[in-house]
Amino acid sequence: MKWIEAHIDTSPAGLEPAADMLSTLGIEGLVIEDEGDFRRFLEENRQYWDYVDEALDRSMAGKCRITFYLEEGDAAFTAIAAVRIAMAELKKAHPDYAPLLLTLDGIEDADWENNWRAYYKPMEIGERLLVIPDWETAEAGDRVALRLEPGLTFGTGSHATTRLCLTALERIVRPGMRMLDLGCGSGILSIAALLLGAETAFACDIDEKAVGIAYQNAALNGVGRDRYTVRAGDILSDIGLQREMGSGYDVIAANIVADVIIALAPAARPLLAPGGYFLCSGIIEGREAEVREALEAAGFTVEEAGQSEGWHSFLCR
Repeated sequence: MKWIEAHIDTSPAGLEPAADMLSTLGIEGLVIEDEGDFRRFLEENRQYWDYVDEALDRSMAGKCRITFYLEEGDAAFTAIAAVRIAMAELKKAHPDYAPLLLTLDGIEDADWENNWRAYYKPMEIGERLLVIPDWETAEAGDRVALRLEPGLTFGTGSHATTRLCLTALERIVRPGMRMLDLGCGSGILSIAALLLGAETAFACDIDEKAVGIAYQNAALNGVGRDRYTVRAGDILSDIGLQREMGSGYDVIAANIVADVIIALAPAARPLLAPGGYFLCSGIIEGREAEVREALEAAGFTVEEAGQSEGWHSFLCR
């Protein structure tokens, strides 16, 4: 049996969230190395030692690392793909967790680059959508085909939070609607809304790379910039972005993380048209009550609560 040894290097603040992310993905048996814990152990147990090996001391300098092991094979590639997608979301929402770098031992980088695409296949989502990786061919039949080149940007349709949002969008989007996509990533939610009948969509993300990727995915689906606008920035602090974005949206989607949704809730309500929907997801198990309380405090009424694979979503008005 051969194993892949995987490492995630992060900051002290990122260790616990990264470990929780791996646990949510079903990856257990984590080895956590933290210089802070090492120093505290030494300080609190001085009575048991009078010398620390110099090599050990050097090896722990600045270390905040999680190590886990995967048996080589198709399942390992699938798991690694899921980890990379989830890490992209985590890094986008929490820059302070940097570097959030995934490295692999026991497998050549070239093998990964050549093979990871094999583990993304066309996915039927809800009753109406078919998400098709751009390198695959598939007959959509009666479904709405959404073509996607995900790269390593969050938003491929494979993550439970994205599926929760897409299934809600296909129920609520109507012709002529205006849609706002906060934390757009690959653009999958806003592009789906346009393909489902929305008239226009505005998307934004704090990651500048998302702008090019979302526009690329829009072009794959025949969506032009006359209907679709993508910008980089933080809507809570970027006045220029706020001015360009405007208000009066029929649907606002925020597939991010609990802390960001809590911060966004008061700002999102004034951006909605009367009777408009606020759809939020990316809420990990255990945070849903806290997020719901924040949404209700901001004046929203939760009409639907969704759950899948340890993640939660809310559809509000």
